[in-house]
Amino acid sequence: MCGLIVNSTREAVTRAKIVEDLALDALQVTPVHYLFKPSDEAVTEHFRVMSEASQFPILIYNVVPWSYLSADLLLEIMHEVPGVIGVKQSNGDLHTFADLKLGEREGDVILAATDAVLYSAYRLGACGAIAATLAAAPGPSVELWNSVVADDDARARALHEKLLPLWNACVGDNMPSCIKYAQSLQGVTTGAGRRSPMHPVTEEQKLRIRDVLAGLGLTDTAAA
Repeated sequence: MCGLIVNSTREAVTRAKIVEDLALDALQVTPVHYLFKPSDEAVTEHFRVMSEASQFPILIYNVVPWSYLSADLLLEIMHEVPGVIGVKQSNGDLHTFADLKLGEREGDVILAATDAVLYSAYRLGACGAIAATLAAAPGPSVELWNSVVADDDARARALHEKLLPLWNACVGDNMPSCIKYAQSLQGVTTGAGRRSPMHPVTEEQKLRIRDVLAGLGLTDTAAA
C-alpha cells in the first residue's frame, strides 16, 4: 500500500500515476488538506476523479483534522464511487469507527488507526489496523489481534493494558521520533530517527518508552 497526502485533486492524480508500475494492493489517500474544508460534493468528486485516473483501489485515510469526513460521507463515497474500497479511521475517533461499522456493506474495508483503542475497534469488527503502535511493538500487537479473534478476552484486555502505556509514551508532536526510538531498542535500524523540524526524543520520553517496552518483554533495559 502506498500513502498519498495531497493538497489537490491534480496532485493526487499525479502521484497516483508516479506509482503505477509498483505492485500495490491499494492507495491510502487523505482528503485534501487545505486550510478550508471543501464541500461534501467536492470531496466526493475528488475521490471519483482520482479513482477513475488510478488503476489501484483507494482506501480513504480519515485523519486530516480540518478536512475530517463524517461517517455518513465516508459511507456515501465508498458505496457510490467505484474503486473506493474502504476507510482507515484515525484520530482516536471510536465513535466514527462504530458508525462506519453500523453502515458498512459486505466487502467494505474498515481499518482501525485508533491506537489507544485498537482492542475496542477489533471487538467492534475491524478487519485489521494500520497504526503506529503496530510498528513500535509488532509482536504484542499481533497477539492482541489473535486474542480477539480467538475470543480470549482476558488475554486481549491484558495486552491492551500493556500496549496503551506505550502509545501514551509515544503520542505527541514528535510521535514518529518516539516510534523509531522504540524500534531502535529492538534492533531495528532507523537512521536519523526524525525529519527536521520535528524535535528528537527527549530523555524523559526515552525513559518511559524503555520502561514500557521492558514490561512488554521487548527489551531487557527498564528505566531506572
